[in-house]
Amino acid sequence: MSSGFVSNVQHKAQEVAREDIGKAKALVADAAKSQAYVYPFKGIYYFLTHRELWKPFYSRIIPTLSLSAVVISGMFFFTYLPQLAVLVFVNGPLAAITTAVLILNESSVIVNLVSRNFLLQDALLDTFDGTMISRNEAGVVSEGRQLKSGKNPMDRLGKILKSPFEKYSPKALIRYVMYLPLNFIPIAGTAIFIVLQGRSRGESVHGRYFQLKKWSVSRQREWLETHTGAYSAFGTIATLLEMVPFASMFFAFTNTVGAALWAADIEAQESQMDNTTAPSLREAAKKAE
Repeated sequence: MSSGFVSNVQHKAQEVAREDIGKAKALVADAAKSQAYVYPFKGIYYFLTHRELWKPFYSRIIPTLSLSAVVISGMFFFTYLPQLAVLVFVNGPLAAITTAVLILNESSVIVNLVSRNFLLQDALLDTFDGTMISRNEAGVVSEGRQLKSGKNPMDRLGKILKSPFEKYSPKALIRYVMYLPLNFIPIAGTAIFIVLQGRSRGESVHGRYFQLKKWSVSRQREWLETHTGAYSAFGTIATLLEMVPFASMFFAFTNTVGAALWAADIEAQESQMDNTTAPSLREAAKKAE
């Protein structure tokens, strides 16, 4: 193999590395500028201080906690030692910790897969819509369900006119399995794995909002690509919170509230832009006449 060929390969590798590093820096900068990572924490505070939003949570707490207990205990009992035996060769003394983190993540995926499809789907939908109404966005919610009169946002929720949140997609499960080997890389691999899971998670947080806005698939894709950093940041924090044993259900609801608060802020920004732009357009039309 000639030295010229090796040099060319090294040059290409460095070029690709620079591009990837540049994209990663841009993604981090976008995430920091958007402050989307704050919304999961805003969701916790808003949920705790607005008791009218608790009704869907209370209605699902016992079956979901029972599911979490069975899944987590079962995963640690049956899979901890086998996975530890593999990870100890690559992670050394840290294998005990990284294996536990991996099992918590695996358990979170299983619990989310089962609960979101069978236990929490309607409750999370009601929580999202109720939060939007509490933020004076009843007009947006009315595009997807009938609304009743009243002051309590949850009591105003009527019949659903549009299908609820998209269920846990097969693509998300496939991505999870594909990225699972990253955990063999000590510390950094687990961190990258969580970030990638967070990016996938982030793409789904506004599924209901896009549905209410009647956005096409192409427009949704364009919006998500433009705000990749923001949604990745939200999704990563949401993923970490939902990995907490036995509290994952609570954080599933608070993350839903956070997503709704974010959507309400987007609506407010759009309304402000419309109010600012409309007078200018009217003035331009008068001049044209």
